[in-house]
Amino acid sequence: MTQGGAARRTVLGAAALAAGTGMAGIMAGSASAAESGRGGGGGFRDLPVPTVIGHRGASGYRPEHTLGSYRLALDLGADVVEQDLVPTRDGHLVCRHENEIGGTTDVADHPAFASRRTTKSVDGVPVTGWFTEDFTLAELKTLRAKERIPAVRQRNTLYDGRWAVPTFEEVLRWADDEGRRRGRKVWLHVETKHPTYFRSLGLGLEEPLARLLRRYGRDGRGAAVFLQSFEPSSIQRLARLVSAPRVVLLSAADTRPWDFEQAGDPRTVADLVTPEGLKWIAGFAQGIGPTMDLVIPRDAAGRLGTPTTLVKDAHARGLVLHPYTARNENSFLPADFRKGTDPAAYGDAFAAFRTYFEQGIDGIFTDNPDTGLLAAEAFRPGRRPVNP
Repeated sequence: MTQGGAARRTVLGAAALAAGTGMAGIMAGSASAAESGRGGGGGFRDLPVPTVIGHRGASGYRPEHTLGSYRLALDLGADVVEQDLVPTRDGHLVCRHENEIGGTTDVADHPAFASRRTTKSVDGVPVTGWFTEDFTLAELKTLRAKERIPAVRQRNTLYDGRWAVPTFEEVLRWADDEGRRRGRKVWLHVETKHPTYFRSLGLGLEEPLARLLRRYGRDGRGAAVFLQSFEPSSIQRLARLVSAPRVVLLSAADTRPWDFEQAGDPRTVADLVTPEGLKWIAGFAQGIGPTMDLVIPRDAAGRLGTPTTLVKDAHARGLVLHPYTARNENSFLPADFRKGTDPAAYGDAFAAFRTYFEQGIDGIFTDNPDTGLLAAEAFRPGRRPVNP
């Protein structure tokens, strides 16, 4: 493999874990919490800062939202692993970035499901494909996951078909098992996808999510989980159901959350990132997950401009910031850090991470947890970089 290959990533992950043995002590809390990987300890404020969040697992190296991707994220040193939740027709929560699964599974190769290909309006956008809400869990389990962006990550296609679509309950069990095996809590960052849309179908996400969190002991203030959504009303609903820490995700400044659209709320994301908007968010959430362009905007050529005051303003309201998403490939990097003309080639990702960490963010979502960890080490007080 180019870009260092799987062997290099394994070595880096092992080195990161070795260098971060103090992390286990920080995060473990009580002995029972360390064994189970559940609650206990001081909560999210005890996580290393900047926190490295494995975006859909280690999706730079494995098909996203698979147990293989999640496990590799931990192996590479991620502090937290992300899941996106959508429902099946029979009400089970499964881990997919979107409810349309034509791009992330082999559903198109199953003649029995050909007639289920359809077009739907999801949050006001027409989408054509196959949708989780049209499948029972048993039917969904006959499918296999595949790489979502093979043109950029052709090597990831090697792992197509290796894993099934996991349920969130399976992930909770996996996290408990991994916590016992690794001797530290396994943190999760869990997003409700299109919650207003699914509630309109009678498939509300928050109540079954809360039931699972309570069943697996991840519903308290000190639970090793963040709950996140682009729809503030979903976070408000979750705040009434569980006490686990909550994060409001924020897209481009000129957009409106879909629940705002449906409720006739005229506010845009630009309104939510003002001091007044952040004060409102702080009334029911502990953090925000802004797109990185809200921290440092890009110009028309894709180059970074002048940083905003969002980090300072959010911290003034007691909110942590977990921006998204840092990736190694040129096609995702600001123009300042691209190398060459191949969009799939790696650019100067370390310089990009450094630029964002210098703004004082508390964590970052990344498809490449090993890169993120090595970059974060230099910004973690009292800890030596893995490769000084």
